[in-house]
Amino acid sequence: MSKLSCVQFVFLLIGILVLAFKTTGAQSVGVCYGRNGNNLPNAQATVNLFRANGIRRMRLYDPVQPALDALRGSNIEIILDVPNTQLQSLQDPAAAGTWVRNNIQNYLPGVRFRYIAVGNEVDPNNGGTSQYVNLVLPAMRNVYNAIVAAGLQNQIKVSTATYSGVTEGFPPSQGSFKQNTKRFIEPIIQFLARNNLPLLANIYPYFSYLGTPQGDLQYALFTAPNVVVTDPVGSRQYRNLFDALLDTLYSAVERSGGPNIEIVVSESGWPSAGDREASVQNAGTYYRNLINHARGNGTPKRQGKPIETYLFAMFDENIKGGSETERHFGLFNPTNQRPKYQLSF
Repeated sequence: MSKLSCVQFVFLLIGILVLAFKTTGAQSVGVCYGRNGNNLPNAQATVNLFRANGIRRMRLYDPVQPALDALRGSNIEIILDVPNTQLQSLQDPAAAGTWVRNNIQNYLPGVRFRYIAVGNEVDPNNGGTSQYVNLVLPAMRNVYNAIVAAGLQNQIKVSTATYSGVTEGFPPSQGSFKQNTKRFIEPIIQFLARNNLPLLANIYPYFSYLGTPQGDLQYALFTAPNVVVTDPVGSRQYRNLFDALLDTLYSAVERSGGPNIEIVVSESGWPSAGDREASVQNAGTYYRNLINHARGNGTPKRQGKPIETYLFAMFDENIKGGSETERHFGLFNPTNQRPKYQLSF
């Protein structure tokens, strides 16, 4: 090989590596496909909208057949949920095997499954989900064993989706699980650690901001001009609440026997209406800054790689329960499929 061709080869290789790095960062961001609306586009139109906007990852909250059919051949990677209401049925290993065959194997290889989220935001302190506390880990075990039996354990990871409400402690290095959640969550953390599985977590600076008297809006929106919190452990500096919440959870996971567990942010968003500081301007600021941040180099505690993050949600969901803000998290208008914000995926 000539000297010139060697130089060309080196530059070509560097270009490929840079492109690969950029692609990895870009693909760290997905969007949640919530379906609690009576004016939503059909599943095929929704998948087409994902593809048209370069969104290559999706969270789907139940194994609905039209959505899974629409995902065939789309090259979109997905988190597929086992809804809380199905956890009871999966206490039976045979039923878990059937669930995996019906909802996973039947769609391979056309659908790219990345994670199975067995339950969402189950919390002993939450009256709406506390009845599922004893069901999550057995269902996870059974689904995991069914995935192993199918030879898919290197392709599809089994986990559950938790949230910041199960943790306490400040600064982030002092994070731990609340005392009355430990009996529930610590065996789950240990199961994930033994099997080299990630933890999924819903991280919402908006709700933490609302719950903090005289909260710092810029800190919550990634726009703080200076360091807001310095953690004496490691002298870690925090300029945004998202990192602080995520590192608090990392500290809790480490204290519970999962020092090497990776956390995937399975939901994060900001409402455009419905309560204090819920506006199109603030939501657009949050989503743009979150996308850029997730593509970066991690948190102060866990540096060196992008943060896999799923924005909540694709559409406003007009029949979703809860507070008014719950119906205003959409990135796109469901009726005309136009973007509410100018975002780059």
